[in-house]
Amino acid sequence: MEENTDDNDDNQNSPKDKEHDYMQSSDSYSSKGKKKSGDGPNKQDHYALLGLGHLRYLATEDQIRKSYRETALKHHPDKQAALLLVEETESAKQAKKDEIENRFKAIQEAYEVLIDPVKRRIYDSTDEFDDEIPSDCAPQDFFKVFGPAFLRNGRWSVVQPIPFLGDENTPLKDVDLFYDFWYGFKSWREFPHADEHDLDQAESRDEKRWMERQNAKLSEKARKEEYVRIRALVDNAYKRDPRVLKRKELMKAEKQKKKEAKFMAKKLQEEEAIRIAEEEKRKKEEAEKEAAEAASQQKKIKEKEKKLLRKERTRLRTLSNNVVSQRLLNITNDDVENLCMSLDILKLKDLCDNLETKEGSSQAELLQEAISNTDVSDKDYIPKNVPNGSVKVNGNAPKNNSPKPWGKEEIELLRKGIAKYPKGTSRRWEVISEYIGTNRSVDEILKATKTVLLQKPDATKAFDSFLEKRKPGPVISSPLSTKEESEGVSLTNGSEKADEVVENGVANGEEDVWSSVQVTALIQAVKTFPKEGSQRWERIAAAVPGKTVNDCKKQFTLLKEKFRNKKKYGKTYLIAREFKSNVNHPLENSLNQLLQFVSVQHYKSSYAINE
Repeated sequence: MEENTDDNDDNQNSPKDKEHDYMQSSDSYSSKGKKKSGDGPNKQDHYALLGLGHLRYLATEDQIRKSYRETALKHHPDKQAALLLVEETESAKQAKKDEIENRFKAIQEAYEVLIDPVKRRIYDSTDEFDDEIPSDCAPQDFFKVFGPAFLRNGRWSVVQPIPFLGDENTPLKDVDLFYDFWYGFKSWREFPHADEHDLDQAESRDEKRWMERQNAKLSEKARKEEYVRIRALVDNAYKRDPRVLKRKELMKAEKQKKKEAKFMAKKLQEEEAIRIAEEEKRKKEEAEKEAAEAASQQKKIKEKEKKLLRKERTRLRTLSNNVVSQRLLNITNDDVENLCMSLDILKLKDLCDNLETKEGSSQAELLQEAISNTDVSDKDYIPKNVPNGSVKVNGNAPKNNSPKPWGKEEIELLRKGIAKYPKGTSRRWEVISEYIGTNRSVDEILKATKTVLLQKPDATKAFDSFLEKRKPGPVISSPLSTKEESEGVSLTNGSEKADEVVENGVANGEEDVWSSVQVTALIQAVKTFPKEGSQRWERIAAAVPGKTVNDCKKQFTLLKEKFRNKKKYGKTYLIAREFKSNVNHPLENSLNQLLQFVSVQHYKSSYAINE
């Protein structure tokens, strides 16, 4: 009865669903150098000795203390002395005594291990445990297979209590929290190894430290294997969790739906763009068709008016033939033509109708009256060279209302005036108009700032503007030029004065003489205008002052020959450049004369050196 009562008290005090927390040490417990209790094949069950086999790692410290007191009191050797009297022989009594003492010692050892948190954690880590990881299961058996596995491994968690796997109706938020917990799982489990060194057997401090390092390596390896095992459990469960799979399918379907919606929106947008383009094209075609029809109708009207006008003019000429042939009132064909070109169709018709009712001098008087009413100096006068049909129906010539064009000087003055009188100047545009000084109105100036000043320069006229703006370069005397050429004096007549030099520095009668300025201009123009350009030599000749196209071509050929001779003769040409100050020939002298002079000078210098 007393034993049953004790067992009932233990059952009432033991929490069934409560797991108890253990402290995690900072060092490896396998490196403490202490033998693990119960190691080996005859390992004793501490929980069973204290009567806590049904609780094991769930037993609290109070339960362990209470159970130890009861068990120690029950199995104390003094309490078991009566059992020795039952034995008959001394050897049997001694054996029974040793058995009672060993059992009491085992109870004391179990209590020492279980009451110490560090020793108990090591013992619990070596306790029997199912490390099996479920790898596969049917979808309907997922919770039955993986639920107990997570509960079983949850005993090693540092954080207590652990979340539960739940069921099919668990919210996805709790499911995510569950897997987050297990993916960051922290275990307090220790991994004592059979090959660990006993630190108490170390003979020196260095050997002890070496043992600690070896034990730490074994423990770290075991921890990594445990982490891989837990991670495999979580991965297998996450891949087969029906709630996660369902969410993935929903996300995939939603993603596909968004993709299809985006595709349909893009397709509708393209169709709308095509429809708008076709609508615009149709409207444009209709507008062009209407414009063409209107233009055709207008053209027909104009052609009809021109035809009627020509008919009335022919009618007037026919009716005026008698008057002109008889020269009545000195009316000539020119006067009749002026009437034809000056009067509109209505006046011509009235005049012709009146002429048909008259004859002879009466017709001449009518024509004279019409001529007198026509003032040739009037703005309605149209010269004879205006083609038939160019006069409007009312007989008035088209007025030229186009504004006066802006010259280059006016445009430059306008630019300078705008820069000189900035915004904020009182009566700015009137001041700029006075600055330009060409009687331009304010409206014209405002219009020019928006049109003329914004126009880009014409690329086709760039070269012409370059020639206009180019200033004549200074005459630079060449070392090989004659004194008369550098001074601009003509070489044809030695008695003529220096002021008879022609324009651009070219003397009369010496059109083939090239100054250094002209040669430089020719070389620069050849570089500026490539072979592919149109009218190349015309542009080159325009860039060289005082030279024609043929002159430029001849001089260019001569320069090429001199360049080739320079490469051909090499050092001789360089010697000639040293003695060029003594050369009295102009630039156009032949290279043979120059080489002859160089040879003589070279011979003289060689002879002097030999002497």
